[in-house]
Amino acid sequence: MALVVQKYGGTSVGSIEKIKLVAERVIECYKEGNQMVVVLSAMAGQTDRLIQLAGEMTVDPDPRELDVLMSTGEQVSVALLAMAIRSMGYEACSLLGFQVAVHTNHLYGRARIFDIETDRILQELKQNKIVTVAGFQGLDDRGNITTLGRGGSDTTAVAIAAALEADVCEVFTDVDGIYTTDPAICPKAKKLEIISYDEMLEMASLGAKVLQIRSVEFAKKYDVPIHLRSTFTKERGTMVIAETKDMEKVLVSGVAYSKNEARVTIRKVPDQPGIASRIFGPVFESGIVVDMIVQNTSEDGLTDMTFTVPKSDFYKTLKQVSDVAQEIGAEKVIGDEDIAKVSVIGVGMRSHAGVARKMFEVLARENINILMISTSEIKISCIIEEKYTELAVRVLHNAFGLDDEQKGDQ
Repeated sequence: MALVVQKYGGTSVGSIEKIKLVAERVIECYKEGNQMVVVLSAMAGQTDRLIQLAGEMTVDPDPRELDVLMSTGEQVSVALLAMAIRSMGYEACSLLGFQVAVHTNHLYGRARIFDIETDRILQELKQNKIVTVAGFQGLDDRGNITTLGRGGSDTTAVAIAAALEADVCEVFTDVDGIYTTDPAICPKAKKLEIISYDEMLEMASLGAKVLQIRSVEFAKKYDVPIHLRSTFTKERGTMVIAETKDMEKVLVSGVAYSKNEARVTIRKVPDQPGIASRIFGPVFESGIVVDMIVQNTSEDGLTDMTFTVPKSDFYKTLKQVSDVAQEIGAEKVIGDEDIAKVSVIGVGMRSHAGVARKMFEVLARENINILMISTSEIKISCIIEEKYTELAVRVLHNAFGLDDEQKGDQ
């Protein structure tokens, strides 16, 4: 008997008919002799509807009360699924985050899990029940309901799988696996059979939206195998697992891109100790994530500093940095939103040289100018003009041998 944790996203439970289909799929797995814990998101569109309701009530909802409201979406899903399973002749029990209990910190809207109790779930499993658990929500040490932020149900599922020492965590979505790149941009993209935690972390951080990055971090830390697959087919999807020696034989596993990038440059910054802290202090305190940072060689005691932030934080960052620039005597601050980040990823880079050179040559042949470069052990990222994003993805995908030639010949 295996202990299986399954997670279904909002599109998978978007209607009563779809919830009944999920119930049938869960029961099918249960009938194979598995213990079943099923984590659900809110029905598609429900979270946005709740946000809209809060906005109609007040322009500045109290964070605590907003989390109380937001958590109701998953409560609906798990109750309906438990009802569906019972209507089909099998025992089921729905549990909310505080009933499990999923313990988190106090950060409303973006709480982080630090512990999960398993007694209640195990108690229900011993009674041969299918347990449906509300994702996205938890409980702080003051007894308040908290939510984990967008994509938080993925994190709930993997964290519960880790706590229960489950055999596998199956994440069901509206896609059938993880691809070498976005199939909408590159029709020759291939579905990967396996991918390492590190590669998936890089892809998630670089724009791939298939898995929430915190869920992959949990999986890596506690060695939870994730099987990402489609709700609507029985086909095998992609396994996200610990790195194996065979994975290093593949030089590049995927090409990722993100158009959610903006660039800020501060001209003629005094090149003195403590200046970087002065510039980035207010940005970090605002919770803005800074990605790439490039500082030019100092001339006459002055230097230029360029960095990237999420596009949604661009104007806020410009204002903060402009204020600091005036204080420290920098010449001016300029910015650019029309950029994108294109990255090649693969654990094989650790033991193979020449990836960066090949990437630069491929982009140069297409007259695509590289504005910034960032590297890690298993990733090389380039900032380019946004208008060249799709072209860059396709030529890099082809150059590193990732095209599915069979698909391309159809």
